[in-house]
Amino acid sequence: MSMKKTEQIGANQYCVTFDAPRADFDAALNKAYKKAVRNITIPGFRKGKAPRAIVEKMYGKEVFYEDAVNELLPTAYEDAIKDFDKTIVSRPEFDIETIDENGVVLTAKFFVKPDVEIKDYKGIPVTRKVAEVTDKDIADELDRVRNRNARMIEITDRAAQTDDVVNFDYEGFVDGVAFDGGKAEGHDLKLGSGQFIPGFEDQIVGHAIGEDFDVNVTFPEEYHASELAGKAATFKCHLNAIKFNELPELDDEFARDVSDFDTLDEYKADIKAKIEERNNKAADADVEEQIIAALIEKLEADIPEAMFEAETENFVRDYDSRLRMQGLDLATYFKYTGLDLDAVRKQMRPDAERQVKTRLALEKIAALENIEITDEETEAEYTRLAGAYGMEADQVKAAVPAEALAEDLKVKKAVDLVKESAAVTEGETEKPKAKRAPAKRKTTKKAAAPAEEAPVEETPAEAPATEEAE
Repeated sequence: MSMKKTEQIGANQYCVTFDAPRADFDAALNKAYKKAVRNITIPGFRKGKAPRAIVEKMYGKEVFYEDAVNELLPTAYEDAIKDFDKTIVSRPEFDIETIDENGVVLTAKFFVKPDVEIKDYKGIPVTRKVAEVTDKDIADELDRVRNRNARMIEITDRAAQTDDVVNFDYEGFVDGVAFDGGKAEGHDLKLGSGQFIPGFEDQIVGHAIGEDFDVNVTFPEEYHASELAGKAATFKCHLNAIKFNELPELDDEFARDVSDFDTLDEYKADIKAKIEERNNKAADADVEEQIIAALIEKLEADIPEAMFEAETENFVRDYDSRLRMQGLDLATYFKYTGLDLDAVRKQMRPDAERQVKTRLALEKIAALENIEITDEETEAEYTRLAGAYGMEADQVKAAVPAEALAEDLKVKKAVDLVKESAAVTEGETEKPKAKRAPAKRKTTKKAAAPAEEAPVEETPAEAPATEEAE
């Protein structure tokens, strides 16, 4: 098996012609016959016992060609490209050129990693802005800790109020007819949380334990259950219980209960220090984002579409894996959101393109700067990964080839080099702005409820229109 010819047929696209000797093809034909004959019935022979010559006479001598070629391809292709000096970035498209007494001649077309140019990657101007820690930031953190340590108490002497947690039964009707998924018993809901469609929670306020009452609402036009979108509905409700989260007093005793500090002032100072540290890390991350954006702008490369498509599929697989870790999967995600695989790919495509361009830029910088990785650095990274994933180092080595790991380390060093050389200007402090990364989506389900349609970035809440249909 050998390469006969290599030809560039387009921008970063090649066609390799290679062959397999007749003896190898005959051996593959025999294997293909042995696999297939078990399911072949020929008059005069027991099933699976017909000689190869008889089968070929009846169905044609090419009957096993396709299976034989498929048997040959992996080894023949690997042998053919072992000395190919470019990085292949797409699945090959195979064609059979000839099959004759000399053997088989095949072609493989594929795309390769493009040549890359990048200049002026040192001294990139960036602005580093650290968000100021305000009294509100500290108060918000204290509120979160107080809520985590709140005590749920039963309310029996008053009607439901906003911020109460009510337990109630409900059943929804449209035009007097109950609809699927619109019924629940013993459901807990925090009033004012916005989990239910607009107007629902407000109509529970003011009712007492044991009361039966109606809640009249209209489903939003964009509601995810199309059969209910825009429809007026009545929910028959019965209030079972009212509870309230009693927050602990904000004092020294609270500080001692939730921290290692003796006074509230010491605890506040620690909270401030941690928020400052978090804001500094966020500022550093933003600097890196600015640098990456600048590198992408400076990158000159004719990037094959196949690279973007492959990276998009990697993003989809990674997201599916993270969903499965939380007991979900893409099929469930599609069911709740009304999206499909193409829509998810479209969502993830921009991030995939950015990832491909960033990697190409940094690999080129690593090459230009002659960045090398020592065996000691590789071993240290294996040890770090093993600790991070709770695995043995040998298991990590089996899963991640040393060459691939070294390439990743080169990229990291390239990032550090560009960051260290950047012209950083310290900007005025500002409040941090919330950012949501498409590839890091929430997957926690909300309780079943007459909820509004969940945003695309999140796994949607279960809703009465779908709950019982699951």
